[in-house]
Amino acid sequence: MNPQKMFLYGAIVLAGLAGPFIFPNNQVQMTELWLFIVFALTWDLVGGQMGYNSFGNVVFFGIGMYACAVVQIGLVYDVGEYTAAKGGGTAFIFDLAQYIWGFAIGLPVAAMLAALAACVLGSLVLGMRGHYFAICTLGLGIAAGEIAAGWDWIGAGSGMTPAPPPHDIDNVNRLFYYMAFALAVATFATIAWLLRTRFGLAINAIRDDEDKAEAMGMFTTRIKVTAWVIAATFLGAAGGIYGNLKRFIDPLDTAFSGATIGVWMVLMAILGGKGTLWGPVIGAIVFQVTKELFWTYLLGWQRVALGVLIVVIVVFFPEGIVGRVRQMFPERFGPRADAREGAE
Repeated sequence: MNPQKMFLYGAIVLAGLAGPFIFPNNQVQMTELWLFIVFALTWDLVGGQMGYNSFGNVVFFGIGMYACAVVQIGLVYDVGEYTAAKGGGTAFIFDLAQYIWGFAIGLPVAAMLAALAACVLGSLVLGMRGHYFAICTLGLGIAAGEIAAGWDWIGAGSGMTPAPPPHDIDNVNRLFYYMAFALAVATFATIAWLLRTRFGLAINAIRDDEDKAEAMGMFTTRIKVTAWVIAATFLGAAGGIYGNLKRFIDPLDTAFSGATIGVWMVLMAILGGKGTLWGPVIGAIVFQVTKELFWTYLLGWQRVALGVLIVVIVVFFPEGIVGRVRQMFPERFGPRADAREGAE
């Protein structure tokens, strides 16, 4: 790694560590930003780098959210009694050790269950291509939300309240912030490493021409399932953090919300530039800042403004911010593959 990249990464890590102290009143928004970066990076691994546009990644996010909450509660109390009490009130109290152990076990379980779901579902649906795959994944998200809304053990349509933080923690939002920050760094580092390996070349080959990749002897279905499992692992952990950050899990509006979280994943990757490493990161930052401005200054019209933003991005930024910069300064990024093919 050259010194410039080392300096850039070091500056980002230092800024991330100092974030809660520099902006103490915006810890929740900054925590959301790190989680949004995870959303965008994991969606882009499948949708951008591999070319399979999925609208069902929210399934793994929701599974992780519920799994983490169930583990946190189940280590101390009966989950059914807790959800029947609509969050427990004063009857269910967690001390610091119980709360920390709940996270220490709950987040890995959330990641593993999401990965298992991706392995099973991917083996069933990743044989489809194009819009058939996209529509199928959209249906998976809707089905998962309806199943959760009818499952009484996890609160059904009434939702579920994660384990309440104990009073021993002075600033629980700071705890969530650093967990989200660590997850975002781990996600970025893992995907950056994967894209430099043969696996990265394989998923790019599937995106460019899957038939040729199969003809060359690649086990494309196995590779596609593996990519989805990797994305789901990080999304499951992100769901566990997000559910605790919001303090309430609604099956349709939070955990399996395809109309918000599910769309935002796609939007952030497209905004920054899908199929690139830094594009989803930049897209997540721009989206989160814009969303907060809409919620602050356009309250009541924020969803209309967000819808207009989506249209503007799709119409005027089809290649994203990184793609536009590459077009403006090609000498800084080198010749593109399609440009070389055209010249030949």
